Amino acid sequence: MLQKNNNAGNQNMQTHQCESVAIADIRATVVQVRRISSDVSIITIECPVIAAAAQPGNFVNVKINSSTQPLLRRPFSIHNIRGPLIDIMVKTVGAGTTLFCQITEGSAVSVLGPLGNSFNRTNPEFETALLVSGGIGTAPMLFLEKTLAAEGRKVINLIGGRTKDDILSQNLANCRIATDDGSAGFKGTVVELLDVFLHDLKKEGTLKVFACGPNPMLKALTRLCHEHQLSCDVSLESVMGCGIGICYGCSVEVMAPDEGIRTILLCREGPVINAKLLIA
Repeated sequence: MLQKNNNAGNQNMQTHQCESVAIADIRATVVQVRRISSDVSIITIECPVIAAAAQPGNFVNVKINSSTQPLLRRPFSIHNIRGPLIDIMVKTVGAGTTLFCQITEGSAVSVLGPLGNSFNRTNPEFETALLVSGGIGTAPMLFLEKTLAAEGRKVINLIGGRTKDDILSQNLANCRIATDDGSAGFKGTVVELLDVFLHDLKKEGTLKVFACGPNPMLKALTRLCHEHQLSCDVSLESVMGCGIGICYGCSVEVMAPDEGIRTILLCREGPVINAKLLIA
């Protein structure tokens, strides 16, 4: 999940390096703006070059107008690909995202992408994917779900939020819901939901977890996956300026193979990392 605005060791401990894909910077047309909750919209942009190259977990950096307000591009996970169209899920959290959600259909925006790496769908081998998300963390999950299903994997979504109004499960299949207040589904966190049902889920074959959401959720999930020896990829968010490793605005600290700490640029070695790299 990449939505922030500015108002040699063990293979399992490595980040997934950014794929060698040509990055395009294009003027693209907004073809649809669809509000799905009080503060979240799906914005559809026609950019066939980026759509053809994108992989689940990639993101785009969008400049919504030619003015200096907002000055910087905003990073957004690719929510879905539909032919030449890309969908991005945008939550109103500041001036830039407010302007973007108010954009009119037919407007032109500058889109840079696809950026970053993608979820690792081949290593290790697995039969069933558990897609664990919290709040706006569902942003990359539809694209990932559709890709995994096309590859013959079974997919189960576990989705959490503070209340039922925070659940963003539109178009996702096989969903299990958790809310902190119990207003929908299981009462508790999405990690607690996974813990309760994990014994039954293991009957679905070899599991791999793919996650996106708030950092406290991801850290709790990492501890659970470590306890049960489950492979887990997490998609992180960070303040980001350029999206291509020049500004160094998205540096984050992760675990090093020697159990020390090292710094990575999330736009280049992320946004997806092995959960074992998260610093507790």
